[in-house]
Amino acid sequence: MAEARAQQLRSLHQPGRPVVFANVYDVPTAEMVATHPATEAVATASFAISAVNGCDDDELDLDTNLAALRRIIPVALKNEKPITVDLQDGYGDQLEYAVKSIIALGASGCNIEDRDNSTGRMIPLDEAVNRIRRAIYAAKEAGVPSFVVNARTDAVFKDNDIDDAIVRGQAYLDAGATTVMVWGGLKRGLATREVSQLCQAFKGRLNVIARLDSDGLSVRELAEIGVARISIGPALWRHAMDSLRQKAESYLNQVVEMRR
Repeated sequence: MAEARAQQLRSLHQPGRPVVFANVYDVPTAEMVATHPATEAVATASFAISAVNGCDDDELDLDTNLAALRRIIPVALKNEKPITVDLQDGYGDQLEYAVKSIIALGASGCNIEDRDNSTGRMIPLDEAVNRIRRAIYAAKEAGVPSFVVNARTDAVFKDNDIDDAIVRGQAYLDAGATTVMVWGGLKRGLATREVSQLCQAFKGRLNVIARLDSDGLSVRELAEIGVARISIGPALWRHAMDSLRQKAESYLNQVVEMRR
């Protein structure tokens, strides 16, 4: 069953007909997304999971992440949707344990970043490549050879280096990653020409973060460029918090008016 779910998730990554993720972070968001008729698979966002657990993204430890996933993953499985989870930088020496733990919970894939969460520095290429291999080998040991690894590179976000992102991404694909996510950051993002350049370099095996506003490329536009995977990261959490803040302020401002 676990291998069949992984094969299903892997098959959804088709350049030009991308799998589209509305990343979730708790049970209610997982329920909303998993039950939508357009949802083919579910993905988590570590930034949002960190936020609802009261810590920064770089401070999210494996135990806290796993505790959240124990509640989220069953929602995806109940709705017969494969799920991939955000494992941040892989948690160092805990990488194999992390991969086998999420597989035991029912996950079919994961994200692994090439920026060290503890230092903020880019992980050397050979070490980053080895972590992709380690994750894939751990999944094979757990009986899931089709496990999907989405390798994230922060070369553009950290160093504004699209060429390094291509070098790193190609190395991760050669090491067995299914797709490569190139993160440009909230402010910088990726230009259309850069998405096209990356898509060509990776033969479509590219994951791009879409924006929910009108400033970024739409799902249709990204599909036409030829990407295989689209996600939105913690965008749902950000929009939910914006709405909550506005409603809370409107409500509490009534108290201010009452006490004048």
